[in-house]
Amino acid sequence: MRSGVYFIGAGPGDPDLLTIKAYKILQEADVILYADSLVPKQILRDVKPSAELIATGNQTLEKIVPLMIEKVKEGLMVVRLQSGDLCLYSAIHEQMMELAEANIPFELIPGISAYQAAAAKISTELTIPELVQTIILTRVSGNASPVPDKEELKGLAAHQASLCLYLAARHVRKAQQDLLEHYPVDTPVAVCYRVGWEDEKILIVPLTEMARATEENNLIRTTMYIISPALKKLSDDEVRSQSGVSRSQSGVSRSKLYHPSHKHLFRPK
Repeated sequence: MRSGVYFIGAGPGDPDLLTIKAYKILQEADVILYADSLVPKQILRDVKPSAELIATGNQTLEKIVPLMIEKVKEGLMVVRLQSGDLCLYSAIHEQMMELAEANIPFELIPGISAYQAAAAKISTELTIPELVQTIILTRVSGNASPVPDKEELKGLAAHQASLCLYLAARHVRKAQQDLLEHYPVDTPVAVCYRVGWEDEKILIVPLTEMARATEENNLIRTTMYIISPALKKLSDDEVRSQSGVSRSQSGVSRSKLYHPSHKHLFRPK
């Protein structure tokens, strides 16, 4: 690996969800700057003994970026380790701009996002034919990163899509109120706390219980929500399965992709 900065998405917390490329780069890195408040230490379990580990949870960009530039100019391989998928809510845009201005080479290595890991944990496909085919990834407005007016939660909820809501736990009552403007009251919500961490907790509750479940379990940080009719379909099918009715009899909308009647380039008539 050459000298430069490698932005790596560490995934939601489980080291086994690192991509192979990310894992290899972490093993070879000379310097690793990691967001210690969001990235669990087990992600760093296989780095080389001589690697310099720098926690950045209490640092600002004005210190982080010059440090990366300095280390690369020394000929070192630097990793900027972000939580989840670094292409979502990771504040790397401004870091890349400064590195580019300083002529420092960098590369992005994507990671698994929390919504993907959470959906897998609860065995849910978020796009079910004839039920829901759109996934919205969004957040609520905060002091650090305001959301544009045209992307306010209330407007996005009108689509009744599978909506994955990040960074909303401290504003959960307002979020619930906005969602109830358009989603049915019995729409299931997966309340997902620290997915992939050792103390992971996932609760599936009706939309009307979203705020209560969050507050009663004190899920303030590192919590995301999946609001989706696909979760209701899963719940209904589980009930039918317990009553002895097979999944094929339960009215699940089947994709035509693998249906015998569907013909395409690789399965001609």
